[in-house]
Amino acid sequence: MPLTPEQVVTLHGFNNLTKTLSFNMYDICYTKTKEEREAYLEYIDEQYNSDRLKHILQHVADIIGAHTLNIAQQDYVPQGASVTMLVSEGPVVEVPAEHYDESPGPLPESVVVQLDKSHITVHTYPEYHPSEGISTFRADIDVSTCGEISPLKALNYLIHSFDTDIMTIDYRVRGFTRDVHGQKLFIDHEISSIQNYIPDEVIEQYHMIDVNVYQEHIFHTKCQLREFDLNNYLFGYTKDKLEAGEQAEITEKLKKEMDEIFYGKNITA
Repeated sequence: MPLTPEQVVTLHGFNNLTKTLSFNMYDICYTKTKEEREAYLEYIDEQYNSDRLKHILQHVADIIGAHTLNIAQQDYVPQGASVTMLVSEGPVVEVPAEHYDESPGPLPESVVVQLDKSHITVHTYPEYHPSEGISTFRADIDVSTCGEISPLKALNYLIHSFDTDIMTIDYRVRGFTRDVHGQKLFIDHEISSIQNYIPDEVIEQYHMIDVNVYQEHIFHTKCQLREFDLNNYLFGYTKDKLEAGEQAEITEKLKKEMDEIFYGKNITA
């Protein structure tokens, strides 16, 4: 049911719609030697340990107006980390009309509205190719809310919280709520694309593909950086230390890795 800012529906009881944002990011690096790989994984573990991830999720909770009920966090051996937050409704204020707009959310200025029965999680997955010298770092973040606002309002902040080569973003609205006449509402805001919640300056940096199932309220966007600078993918040195042939070989490996992740399939020559 499309709504304009002027068309605020009075609900019977609580807003029982569940809105889930899944944000999946990848960082790619070329690590030629075992020592380089170990140094990269150590760097990632330090940059994205559970304390820093908890700080990121707490900002997300602020943006969507949530009170934190409980936090569980864990740093794993040999690498990786997880944080899970259970959150409940924040202070209830008059819902701003612009919360229906398809526009990027704050960065990270608070938006305080009502929600409940919600959680925010993050898990990280460092890994490496056994022989090709490629190391990758993946982080998966899920923001699931019930209430007046879409967790997409936290997307802008999440994008700016990670150094991201590839992003996969999913958004889904589940369940239903009712108006005072008993009529079911299966979505309470208009959305045509996740891209409408991403700032223009970010969209310009990425090649993007949408796959949307509007009748099922399922939205999917995947993004890959347009610009490629080999220096951004070497750990501890720059490309001027490499021969031209080696630069070309490493570039080919990195671009193949990123294309395979972006398109979700193995690419053979």
